[in-house]
Amino acid sequence: MRRGPRGRLRLLVLVVTVLLAIGACGPVEERAPVADGPAIDTMFGPVTVPSAPQRVLALGWSDAETALALGVQPIGASDWLGFGGDGVGPWAQGRYTTPPQMLGTSELSYEQVSSLDPDLILNTRSDGSREKHEELSKIAPTIAPPANVPAYGTNWRQQMSMVSTALGRPNEGARLTADLDAKFARAKADNPAFAGKTTVVGTHYQDKYAAYLRGDSRLDLMEELGFRNRPEVQALANGSFSADLSREQIELLSADLSVVFPLDSDATVLREDQALNQIPAARAGHMVLLDDPMLVNAMASGSTLGTAHTLDRLVPMLAAALGRAP
Repeated sequence: MRRGPRGRLRLLVLVVTVLLAIGACGPVEERAPVADGPAIDTMFGPVTVPSAPQRVLALGWSDAETALALGVQPIGASDWLGFGGDGVGPWAQGRYTTPPQMLGTSELSYEQVSSLDPDLILNTRSDGSREKHEELSKIAPTIAPPANVPAYGTNWRQQMSMVSTALGRPNEGARLTADLDAKFARAKADNPAFAGKTTVVGTHYQDKYAAYLRGDSRLDLMEELGFRNRPEVQALANGSFSADLSREQIELLSADLSVVFPLDSDATVLREDQALNQIPAARAGHMVLLDDPMLVNAMASGSTLGTAHTLDRLVPMLAAALGRAP
């Protein structure tokens, strides 16, 4: 049967409608091409990042706190210190308007990472696994630790520099670094007695003691204040950030000023440990026993926010202990 002009018009309208409907069923969120930003030097070579990343994952130790300090909210993050909630300490609370998706730490689901469709992955303070880096890099540009640092050894300055550059906020990163440098300088100027004194930062976990070494944020903070790690302890360095001590070596926890805290128990365990309380630093009143878990975690975070929090609370305790007469 022949169609008249009116019938052909109806058919044309129908075809156009169908084609428009098909087009509407295509990809809803086609991500626009992203211009390349700077190249960040890492232990695995330079990594080019997008110029304005919008979907950032923070997987490395304190990467989330560092991004938050810069005003960037990661959409996914790892909670290395077990804070729960948003995965950051009290010093960084209130900086999220939308809670991040919590991801694993040492055990990571690449499927979960990929499902968040990130355009940048921060992993600046990590174990430096090449295999993990290669898997993450298949998902998005991944910022690994800098060259020549041990596992989890990226310091707060390196971390802030890498993260702020990757996020396109290097000037803000430089400002935050200068602010914390000034805070350290004030603490040192107010406490000249810290200069050159030996220190040991020790911990108790799994029913044994350990001492931290250079490259760990806790010991590095003390050395930035002017103290120096007890040489006999630093001599135990074996590529890790701490050295386990036997009961026979407990005297190595003594220094001009010692800082000791528990990781997996109440501080009562340390107060009741007769061997610990007989070391020279303890007998002289020059041992600071930290019993505030949040202060211990702030010291461990090694972020600009956590370190500033630590200085405000720890420096007066150090000054008081060092000033006590034996």
